[in-house]
Amino acid sequence: MKIEILTFDGCPNARSTRELVERVVAEAGFSVEVLDIAVPDPEAAERMRFLGSPTVRVDGRDIEPGADERTEYVLACRIYRTEHGVAGVPDEAWLRSAIAA
Repeated sequence: MKIEILTFDGCPNARSTRELVERVVAEAGFSVEVLDIAVPDPEAAERMRFLGSPTVRVDGRDIEPGADERTEYVLACRIYRTEHGVAGVPDEAWLRSAIAA
């Protein structure tokens, strides 16, 4: 399993997302590769199908339900709409589900 955290330089939610991923992976007892991937410019955002920073992918798939249907790729902060409200980091349940799958 490979987990990617895609961000742009200066993302205010990069650190908290990295901490979330590390904690959930450790709690699950998995030994996985976690890669930090920089998205440097709008062209890279389009090429990498980047939905905003931070983006978390497990084995190449975005962990947010329904994200595969989106096609607006931007070099901007990502806002997540979770059952707990709007957040700058993905929902922990989405990450747990993606890891378990």
